[in-house]
Amino acid sequence: MSPTLSYKESSRQRRPGGLQPSLDMRSEPPPLPTLGNEDTEPLLQEPTRPFSGPRGYRDELGNILLLLFLYVLQGIPLGLAGSIPLILQSKNVSYRDQAFFSFVFWPFSLKLLWAPMVDAVYFRRFGRRKSWLVPTQYVLGLFMMYLSTQVDFMLGEGEGKNPDVVALTVTFFLFEFLAATQDIAVDGWALTMLSRENVGYASTCNSVGQTAGYFLGNVLFLALESAAFCNKYLRVHPQPRGIVTLPDFLFFWGAIFLITTTLVALLKKENKEAMPSREETKGITDTYKLLFRIIRMPAVLTFCILILTAKIGFSAADAVTGLKLVEEGVPKEHLALLAVPMVPLQIILPLIISKYTAGPKPLNTFYKAMPFRILLGLEFALLVWWTPKVKHEGGFPIYYYIIVLLSYALHQITLYSMYVAVMAFNAKVSDPLIGGTYMTLLNTVSNLGGNWPATVALWLVDPLTTKECIGAPGQTCRTTVATELCIKHGGSCVTTLDGYYVESITCVVLGFAWWFLLGPKFKKLQDERPASWKCRR
Repeated sequence: MSPTLSYKESSRQRRPGGLQPSLDMRSEPPPLPTLGNEDTEPLLQEPTRPFSGPRGYRDELGNILLLLFLYVLQGIPLGLAGSIPLILQSKNVSYRDQAFFSFVFWPFSLKLLWAPMVDAVYFRRFGRRKSWLVPTQYVLGLFMMYLSTQVDFMLGEGEGKNPDVVALTVTFFLFEFLAATQDIAVDGWALTMLSRENVGYASTCNSVGQTAGYFLGNVLFLALESAAFCNKYLRVHPQPRGIVTLPDFLFFWGAIFLITTTLVALLKKENKEAMPSREETKGITDTYKLLFRIIRMPAVLTFCILILTAKIGFSAADAVTGLKLVEEGVPKEHLALLAVPMVPLQIILPLIISKYTAGPKPLNTFYKAMPFRILLGLEFALLVWWTPKVKHEGGFPIYYYIIVLLSYALHQITLYSMYVAVMAFNAKVSDPLIGGTYMTLLNTVSNLGGNWPATVALWLVDPLTTKECIGAPGQTCRTTVATELCIKHGGSCVTTLDGYYVESITCVVLGFAWWFLLGPKFKKLQDERPASWKCRR
């Protein structure tokens, strides 16, 4: 139900944040305390500093605030990308187009493919992390300013124009690729920017900063862009447009990117003593060979196959429900604002659930939570079916939003239970000699296990939907051309079977089939001998 509160777990991805188009498109919660995974096998030795005595957080408050702001900047592109599906849905684009646009969210799940390059290639004089951070953020700033001049055209603003989904997808894919690269650089810099005593604050900066950036780029933007919301809550005299527009928002943050990057380039120096020599850093080829050796191990390969298929059972609920609610008339800005009361829950849940996953069998929690999450798919389908029945001239009653919020809260409990369990298992089995690279690989596969079913679920909604042409005998609504002919002959296309409901039932069946047949095998991975997970190099 959420187009992704972009998040980033140790494999660095997006996280769910409000009831928006895809609950699990990027599909998991905010990061647990982990950082800098690209600084692992390519750099097995931990950076060292000359000992200067313990340092309190006040001594490095400037560095902590800088990291926090860099993570806020990282969240802005994620939030903006997450708002586009809602805007597209309000323009009645097809679900196939929504599926195509969902590829925008994949770069944060695939960063492992180029993270070794970001780690190993740099200009030592300028700085290992600044060599990537500065040019990437400059390109992001210029990209946003240029996009501000083109985005209205791509969204089809104006009478009789349709959104150019291909152009939007290519543009925002590059946008997210740059944001993912910035993420790799910032995570790596966090390890050396802060002292050993304070490095734990980096994960806090990550979680808080990225969440705040996503909130600004998604929730706040959608609210201020909505004329209805602004007229109702922020204005005395109604206006035809919101307080901000997407071009204005992009231009403003593009300028902030450029100014911030210039200041970092000129004023912030990297800790040269903490930088490894070339002899300490493994080459790019060695890192990729290591990844290939890990994934060929029987236990790891079994885990990858199972986790890549485990989330099929919730794909329709997670990817399509929010878009269906918008289609049924729920204002997109109201769905976005439902993310706000979820923030405390998203902070508390990992702390509570981790008590049950800290033992030797964390996947038991995953297995127990799975059927409840599958059944919530049916509850979401009922919620979508019920939505038009409670809609009235003034919108939706308060009790409707309370039920939606409670449904989302229940979903978050099951989602976090499964997420924390998998993260705990990955940390448990990762070879300590190459723990970062190993765990990043496992987390990346886990994230892909949520991405590809969500894209497929969006893609199949239209083919599974049946429509009839009413009022124009002899006409059909099977294709776009046929639909236009139906309307041209005075008819209208009426949905007789919604593909979303077909998918919801199918996903529940497939989900329980996986739970019964493959779930026990997934749990048995906990019983594998530790040697089964060791990588022989």
